Amino acid sequence: MTITDTRPAGAATEPRWTTAPTTSAEWIDRAHEVAAILAVNAVARDRATEAPHEEVTLLKESGLVTILGPTEFGGGGQTWETAYQVIRAVAAADGSIGQLLGYHLLWFWAARLVGTKEQIAAVEQAATENTWFFGGAVNPRDNDVEITDEGDTIVYNGAKTFSTGSRVSDVTVLEGVLAGTDTHVFAIVPSNSEGLTFHDDWDNIGQRRTESGSVTIDHVRTDWSSAAGFANKAFEPRVYNTLNVPIIQLVFVNFYLGIARGALETAADYTRTTTRAWLHSTVDNALDEPYIIDLYGDLTGKLWAAEALADAVAAEQQRIHENAWTVTEHERGEHEVRVAAAKARATEVALEITSGIFEGLGARATASSHGFDRFWRNVRTHTLHDPVAYKRREVGRHVLTGELPQPTWYS
Repeated sequence: MTITDTRPAGAATEPRWTTAPTTSAEWIDRAHEVAAILAVNAVARDRATEAPHEEVTLLKESGLVTILGPTEFGGGGQTWETAYQVIRAVAAADGSIGQLLGYHLLWFWAARLVGTKEQIAAVEQAATENTWFFGGAVNPRDNDVEITDEGDTIVYNGAKTFSTGSRVSDVTVLEGVLAGTDTHVFAIVPSNSEGLTFHDDWDNIGQRRTESGSVTIDHVRTDWSSAAGFANKAFEPRVYNTLNVPIIQLVFVNFYLGIARGALETAADYTRTTTRAWLHSTVDNALDEPYIIDLYGDLTGKLWAAEALADAVAAEQQRIHENAWTVTEHERGEHEVRVAAAKARATEVALEITSGIFEGLGARATASSHGFDRFWRNVRTHTLHDPVAYKRREVGRHVLTGELPQPTWYS
């Protein structure tokens, strides 16, 4: 199932966009333009089996894949605050593509998180100029991928259950542990590297187009110079290295809320045009049904509140990005608590909205052709990524005892 081209006949070979946005507002508008294209046949694509190559091409053509890239290399030069808004907008039309974009942007940022200044400059130039799309084979619940040191080269061996986006990516972030040590090493390698095999085994109820299947890593070689943050085989840690979790958790928050907004807006349109008043009601139009009016008011208020919290936490995070080389452990810990609160709230609100909309739709809306179930399936699938109770625990412990969460793969 391909993306329906909404351009006039004869224009299919012409680029959709001839200029790049320059301001935050323009980039968010561009994301909404992408979302409008994705929304045209979102239901059919959700049921398709093809890998989302065309969707990734759309993200590249729009410039969204390089929104965080330096302007001198053709990137957008935007902040994570804008990037989160962009993820949310895309996810409203297609949760899978919103997730793919969010994960890509995290891995695009990986050099900033753990690389040396020289590596950051080199990776961001190459990634921006070549519009690389990133995947990542970094699932911490699996056994560690083993890395052997062969002089100037390191060799990765192992497997990961999940490798979101890698099957449709240009480059993949690998992570493993040096044999005989507890030293973790990240590196970016071409996704067509010999020894990398991405398996077509992602068959879940939701987020079906994320290409989150497994990967086998069989003697994948890269130079030591590609080992992020290492100089002369030694790693110099800094607090900012650990910001990968707060970033990815806010990515989750924003595509959950994007999916929820997409569900609410799509449902409202159906209610306006199709839903009928109940036969025992005292009104003639569904738009006058008190329980339907109350439903949309309730769900919208909850969504607005969750979005406002997400935006506030994103603004806090931006201040950390701007002080990446000096951020303290305490600042990082306090921020993670706020991220945890936003994650917990977004999870609850998104699940409530994507299931609750049916109360305002009616029985006919459950027909498969409408695809309203995709919103709940998408949110339900990904919100199981890590138990939200542990996010609430981070907040509760901090409130009661002042404890700050220690950096882990999930906090």
